[in-house]
Amino acid sequence: MRELTLRTATDLYESGMESLRSTLDPDTYYAVAEDGTRKLLPISRWLKRAPDQEERLLDRADGPVLDIGCGPGRHLAALGRRGIEATGIEISRYAVAVAREQSESVIHGSVFDLTGRHCWQTALLLDGNVGIGGDPERLLAHAAGLLRPGGQVLVELDGPSSETRSVQLRLEGPTDVSEWFPWAWVGTDAIVQIAGTAGLEAVEIWASGDRWFAQLRLPGA
Repeated sequence: MRELTLRTATDLYESGMESLRSTLDPDTYYAVAEDGTRKLLPISRWLKRAPDQEERLLDRADGPVLDIGCGPGRHLAALGRRGIEATGIEISRYAVAVAREQSESVIHGSVFDLTGRHCWQTALLLDGNVGIGGDPERLLAHAAGLLRPGGQVLVELDGPSSETRSVQLRLEGPTDVSEWFPWAWVGTDAIVQIAGTAGLEAVEIWASGDRWFAQLRLPGA
């Protein structure tokens, strides 16, 4: 049985990005739930230019935009090309440094530390980031509090019939493993109820290729 070095989840996330940016043979990283469910981390996608399906999603974004868990900043770059004001927030210092190559407006920290209310017209929760903290209702309610009246959250989901659940998750690399941390997986079948509890209305749910998205709207003028 292989021995794995215990590190923080942020350290593992950063190692994956550094590996992909610095070598032609990058390491592979997974998110592993306590029940053994394994999901490949699509780090390569996160570091590239936003693909067409994300560009079409971002056509719906009205500024100013808050990209929650912006990672290395591909959505900020895409919004910048449109001339839309956008700010990212991200807990990884390494990802923040990469994102600042794309946009000057990146905050290092947790979205739950943001206290300014009614500042944003659109919030983004893409790449599964609706799972941050393991409680999607709490996260969406907090995001709703940051929006202007009538603002929206554009969220990426798991597909129909996917189980919606809170899990303990860890990241695994070739020689390292992270501590456990809370996360959630949210499927399309559950988002209407979860959004409603958070004070948001699910306006539309759609597929683009093999990925699923929803537009959630905050009531108001």
